[in-house]
Amino acid sequence: MDVTRAIARVCEAFKVNPVEAVLSHKILKYCIDSNETIIQKETSTQQVNEWAFQAGDVIGLDVYVSSGEGIPKEDEGRCTVFKRELNKQYMLKMKSSRAFFSEMDKRFPSMPFSIRQFENPTGARAGVTECLTHNLIQDLPVFCDKKGALVAQEMSTVAILTKSVQVLAGGNTFNPALYSTAAVCEDKEVQALISMDMWAKEDKKKK
Repeated sequence: MDVTRAIARVCEAFKVNPVEAVLSHKILKYCIDSNETIIQKETSTQQVNEWAFQAGDVIGLDVYVSSGEGIPKEDEGRCTVFKRELNKQYMLKMKSSRAFFSEMDKRFPSMPFSIRQFENPTGARAGVTECLTHNLIQDLPVFCDKKGALVAQEMSTVAILTKSVQVLAGGNTFNPALYSTAAVCEDKEVQALISMDMWAKEDKKKK
């Protein structure tokens, strides 16, 4: 919840809104969306359980901010990204569905995938329908904010070590010199927070 409050405070300082229904997850082996989550914005209907970081945790930190309301709505764009539902079983009837499921099970048993990654994308699209109908896969649909709103995303894979935090991926592409904003952050604590070194190193023991 400290992370949720920090995101809200930074967004307020720069006059943007954190996007609702965005979750960051603790990453486990073969699982990118465990039950231990960080919610980006709490609402009366969207809340998560409190938990504490431990050394050895790896977090997929996903942050979305919007110049609009920050309330996502499903877009008309066709969904092309899916993820296997590991706890569901069903005997598929269509040949194209069985071929799609077999390739998915071999190449993407637990991670999200795109239809265009399949050897036969046309056949894969046909197989997706039956798999969705019987909840063998989960679709990851396209969402948008209101027309004209700008949405920015930052995703990082963060490892929590005993004496430091390491950004394993992401977090190193933002160059503040390339951007300007009319909003001026006057909150001293927020200024200190956003100026912290994301690449903190462990102190080496002196010989």
